[in-house]
Amino acid sequence: MTQIYAYGSNGNGQLGVGHQLDVSTPKNVLIDITDNIQPIAIRAGGNHTLILTSDGQLYSSGDPSKGARGLTPAEGFSHNKFTPVILSAPDELPLQVTLCAATWEASIIVAKDAEGRSTKLYTFGTGEKGELGQGHLIFRSAKAGLIRNFPPAGIEIVGLSACMNHVVVVLDNGEVFGWGNGRKGQLGEPTGIIYEPRKIAHDLIHPSVTCGKDFTLVSVPATGDYKLLGSDRHDIKKALPPPKSSRWNDAQAGWGSVTVLKEDGNLNSAGRNDHGQLAPANLPKILRIAVGSEHTIALSEEADSWEVLAWGWGEHGNCGPFKGNGPNIIASSKNMPDDIKLNVSLIACGCATSFICVQRRS
Repeated sequence: MTQIYAYGSNGNGQLGVGHQLDVSTPKNVLIDITDNIQPIAIRAGGNHTLILTSDGQLYSSGDPSKGARGLTPAEGFSHNKFTPVILSAPDELPLQVTLCAATWEASIIVAKDAEGRSTKLYTFGTGEKGELGQGHLIFRSAKAGLIRNFPPAGIEIVGLSACMNHVVVVLDNGEVFGWGNGRKGQLGEPTGIIYEPRKIAHDLIHPSVTCGKDFTLVSVPATGDYKLLGSDRHDIKKALPPPKSSRWNDAQAGWGSVTVLKEDGNLNSAGRNDHGQLAPANLPKILRIAVGSEHTIALSEEADSWEVLAWGWGEHGNCGPFKGNGPNIIASSKNMPDDIKLNVSLIACGCATSFICVQRRS
């Protein structure tokens, strides 16, 4: 069975740990899933968090007032624990979710169609800058609304990313579309508020995307090619090698920074660093990264041991109980009893929140 642990900002119960106090030491997330079900994605907005599980179910915790947690049931609802998100009417087949993302006050999901393909795109919550992608008139709804006539027939959605006020999706034909706040050029040209999915011009083959506050990074890690859209006032491009000069395993954006996980386990990062958001020197080899609004957590592993490290703005406890910028060790297999062997299956960050999923090793 997988256990999910949370740290950080919790004023609206978005950690799902049973109360609304910030925590700097690991607290067990409250969620009712069976032993054979695994969390596969954790995404966080300003005051709500989504957990997507391997059976296609979506759970949420935190503030329901903006509609980003979906429709509120008459019974069994809590601010302070993860409960199933109501995505369909009682007489409809339940949606099988494959991807999820969150803006500050909205949630975005991709679900399977009748043929089992990821072609259904839904949004719910509040989006006063076009975040719902459903036209000028729909800016608030707790009911999951289908974005109609998108994607084009026969095309599947394979990637999804969001930040404060904009959303970007990748289609299986390599096209990239986005909507929301595009005033800084993060959704291409012309700039402005984009109320429905609009194609983003690029010349990359089958890219991935990650969104910062005022920019979008479209990249192909396998070839090292990329395009940065929007504001680069924090010199984000310094985190990236010249296009096509090297490959990397992952690239993730914070509000004002980008961190690249290279093939050799080292990190490049650049951008805003007023709270130690960029990767510190002398890190061990890194296997995985998760970048939040202004902090990062990373998994390192050697032989039978592992550590989760954190650095950046940790004022709410999301980087552990330490006062410095890091790196801080917030979880380690070395602190486990000898008869308990755990693997880290997933790490995730949000807006001053951190999550670590561990499962018992057989």
